[in-house]
Amino acid sequence: MKTIGKTIIAVALVAAVSVGVLALSCRAGNGSANVVYAQTNPAKSLPEDGLEITQALQQSFRSISSQVLPAVVEVDVTTKTKTQSYNPFKDLPFFFNMPGFGDEDDTREYESSALGSGVIVRRTGDTIYVLTNNHVTENSSSIKIKLNDEREFEGTLVGADSRIDIALVSFKSDDTSITVAALGNSDEVQQGDIVLALGSPLGYFASVTQGIVSATGRSGGEIGSISDFIQTDAAINQGNSGGPLVNIYGEVIGINTWIASQSGGSQGLGFSIPINNIKTAIDQFINKGKVSYGWLGVSLSDVTQEYKDALGVGKVTGALASEVFLESPAMKGGLQAGDFIIAIDGKDVKDVNQLVRDVGNIPAGQTTTITVKRGSSTIDLKIKMDERSDEIASDGSKLWPGFMAVPLSDTIRKQQKISDKIKGVVVTNVQEKSPAAALRLQNGDVITAVNDTPVSTVEEFYAALNINSKKEVWFDVHSGGHTISTGHYKLEK
Repeated sequence: MKTIGKTIIAVALVAAVSVGVLALSCRAGNGSANVVYAQTNPAKSLPEDGLEITQALQQSFRSISSQVLPAVVEVDVTTKTKTQSYNPFKDLPFFFNMPGFGDEDDTREYESSALGSGVIVRRTGDTIYVLTNNHVTENSSSIKIKLNDEREFEGTLVGADSRIDIALVSFKSDDTSITVAALGNSDEVQQGDIVLALGSPLGYFASVTQGIVSATGRSGGEIGSISDFIQTDAAINQGNSGGPLVNIYGEVIGINTWIASQSGGSQGLGFSIPINNIKTAIDQFINKGKVSYGWLGVSLSDVTQEYKDALGVGKVTGALASEVFLESPAMKGGLQAGDFIIAIDGKDVKDVNQLVRDVGNIPAGQTTTITVKRGSSTIDLKIKMDERSDEIASDGSKLWPGFMAVPLSDTIRKQQKISDKIKGVVVTNVQEKSPAAALRLQNGDVITAVNDTPVSTVEEFYAALNINSKKEVWFDVHSGGHTISTGHYKLEK
């Protein structure tokens, strides 16, 4: 492979030189009758072995394009929005009540259209399923699917999910020749792999661009997605959203979703959802109309090595369970606030996003092994998963203790003018209606003791908190130059 790569590069350089010669020959000398045109200048011939390799590569791209393009569609979406205009005359005396003066506020409905891409991923009888992005179909009032042969069909939204930004649309056809794309294995994708992006960028129907995989495992935090994206320099523009990223075997390895750009156009920073993140979702959309996620019941945080040191867990990768939902699978299974999760079913945890994805893929009712660092101890916990509910997962009143504790650093001491004699942890991210809020804790408070036990580090705080968490808990708090004791919070009814 390395030898072939070098040969291709050499061929590319030869081709570049040849093009340069042709360009330079398109000129006429001043006062000369000897005018030479490009079409009359004989082309420079490439070395035979290099030409064979280049032709083989070109034939590969042609083959991939012809194989996959019939499964790539344009997704035309219409949305309806209502606007209300204010009538400044409606409250004036009755003699102004004439058309255009006394009418009520005017409510009007407007239609707007948007364009994206999609790829056919399944056929069941005469129902054909198209995978695209949630942001393409979001708030749609009607969807049209345009095939590569320019036939159009009315589409129906089967299901959509904003957490991974995917949607599944169906249409009806008894044409059994309609192409269904082959799905690849995105876990095998590596940096440097050759890929093609297909879709309708900027309305240019059925376009193909080519590049390489620039990176894998990119965070989707910038757009609020839990996916780990494939980054590519294959040109992706507006309208490419929902189209496939394919490998040299013509297999779909990703769904093109977003670009990082200062201009709004392609700058070689395109991002695709790995297809392995989506495969189970396709089945769930068809069977249930939605994606079901496993729910552990913790609030997770990525923390620095400085925080890990204060927590006493050492140099490990993972995610901090800074808070635990009351009566959640995590709490029932013995997981505690302050536990540092390092593995799930034996698989190492790299960061919060990976843990969220892995937990979400566990079916409700299944028991999983969560490995945590609790101080210097490593503990395996058996936890039976529940199904995630947006309503429960967003209910901050159920989070224990309802805030995140952070070390009392020198910077915080200077900012808040806290004496060096004060030892403790700082309260941050107080959740509305949580136990912390009920105890009147505020961001910036310094907790100096838990149930009258002094604490000076994050590790000591969580240890003291969890020793008493089956009874009742109160805190000594330093705030505004004063130290007070909070009320008592009872965890057991």
